[in-house]
Amino acid sequence: MSIAQNIEHYQKLLNEADCKLIAVSKTKPIENLQEAYDAGQRDFGENKIQEMAEKFEALPKDIRWHMIGHVQRNKVKYMAPFVHLVHGVDSFKLLKEINKHAKKNDKVINCLLQVHIAKEDSKFGFNEEELEAMLGDELFKALENVRITGFMGMATNTDNVTVIQNEFHGLKVLMEKIKEGYKLPSLELNELSMGMSGDYEIALKEGSTMVRIGSAIFGERNYQ
Repeated sequence: MSIAQNIEHYQKLLNEADCKLIAVSKTKPIENLQEAYDAGQRDFGENKIQEMAEKFEALPKDIRWHMIGHVQRNKVKYMAPFVHLVHGVDSFKLLKEINKHAKKNDKVINCLLQVHIAKEDSKFGFNEEELEAMLGDELFKALENVRITGFMGMATNTDNVTVIQNEFHGLKVLMEKIKEGYKLPSLELNELSMGMSGDYEIALKEGSTMVRIGSAIFGERNYQ
C-alpha cells in the first residue's frame, strides 16, 4: 500500500478507538511527509531535534510536531519555538531546560513524563519513586512554562504479549494514581502515549490515547 493508503488505514482504525496517530517520520524525506500530510495526517513524530527543525521549516505550518526521542538538553532551544508535544521527558533537569526555553519564547510547552516500564536498561524514564519525589518538590511546582499532559512508556521488546500487556496496564494504573494524588496547576494528565507498530493493538486495549507508528506507514527507515 502507498503512504496515503497506510495513513487512511491507521487513522480509521485509531479513530474508532479514540486514539491519535503519531506518524513517526524520522529519517524519512520531505516528500514522504508531504504525501502523509496530503492524506490528512497532521501529527508527526521525530527523534532528532535538528532533523525535526529542518522539516518544520520545509513543511506546512499547521503540522503538530512531536519530539519522541531521547532529548539532549543543549538542543532544546532549537525546538522550543514550534514543538507541539515532548513525549520523552525523563528527568527534572530536562524539564527545567524546556521550561527555560518555553519562557524565552513566551509560551507553555506540553510534555509527557516518560516512565520506565520495560525490562531493558537501555530504555529511559522515571520510576514511581522518582516521579513522586519530583511532583512533590517545590522546584517542580514553580515551573510555569511547562504543562504535563500525560505519560509515555515503551514496553519490553518481546513476543510475550502478557509482559507487554502488564507493562502498559501498569503505566495506565500509575497515571490514574498520580492524577488522583497530585492536584497541581501544571498537571493535566489526559494523554497516554504507548504503543508502536509492533504492539499498538495491545496498547489500545490498555487505554492508549496516542500510538507512534513509523515503519508500517513509511516502510523501513533510511539509516545511513
